[in-house]
Amino acid sequence: MSPAPASSRLAIGFACGILAAVIWGIQSVVSRQSVADGLSAGDVTILRFLAASLVLLPFALKRLKPFPVGKLGWKRALILTALVGPLYSLLLVGGAHFAPALHSSVITPGLIPVATALIAGLVLGDRINPLRVIGLAIIVAGIAVFSFEAMANTPTREGAWIGDLLFVAIALLWSTFGLLARRWGADAVEVTMATCLLSLPLLPLLALVQPIHLLQVPLPAVALQAFYQGVMVGAGALFLYTQAVAILGAGRAALFLPLVPVVTALAGALLLGEQASALEIAGMALAIIGMVVALRAPSSA
Repeated sequence: MSPAPASSRLAIGFACGILAAVIWGIQSVVSRQSVADGLSAGDVTILRFLAASLVLLPFALKRLKPFPVGKLGWKRALILTALVGPLYSLLLVGGAHFAPALHSSVITPGLIPVATALIAGLVLGDRINPLRVIGLAIIVAGIAVFSFEAMANTPTREGAWIGDLLFVAIALLWSTFGLLARRWGADAVEVTMATCLLSLPLLPLLALVQPIHLLQVPLPAVALQAFYQGVMVGAGALFLYTQAVAILGAGRAALFLPLVPVVTALAGALLLGEQASALEIAGMALAIIGMVVALRAPSSA
């Protein structure tokens, strides 16, 4: 089978990046809903990886040789699992206990392309195109405007800074993950399968260190988190993002993530009744402009 033309591969990469951004944008709202439903970060993490593993296991048994790490190998698979496995889920849902949905969708996606460029430049020695620097600067400005009201520590935002710090940590995890996946030439399907399956042995430990409320929460709330966090995010989004990285490079793939706040704002308005302020709308517009500018720059990551 001949490889797809370059234009077709680019289109696939762009589609994967956009779809991953949409899934993650809605994830912020679903994660916030888990707090309202009485689920802990441990509950959501367990549901996520159990559901994702059940979906992926039949395919993993056929594809991953050796099982369960495949061509990636144990060392690299464990490193990537440490970055986007249970720790990521705990940080995300833990942050949702302190900060509104829009916090995670602004801080994390906005900082991922910035952190990716900084790590690639400072640690790996990659040169950053001047046009990309301009785009990243616009993204940072957009995030600053978007999050200004939320970061003002108003009475309705007490303790939100804790969640914000957790979301910053997530950005660093995903930036490192994207760069490593690209550098190692990681197969998107195998990475998705391996990281989900290698997370399973860690789940019993969560019951020892996290409160578990699964039996006390209504079944529809449990099913929502299992399907969305597990199937859509744990399997779907991770595959899509890794595929975008493989086609476009970590730098360009990360630049789709500023779309996440826009999706969250729309989903939050429709599902949670949250309304974005004028400053938040202006910040989102700046972030999108920055993304477009940065995407026009040659990718080196």
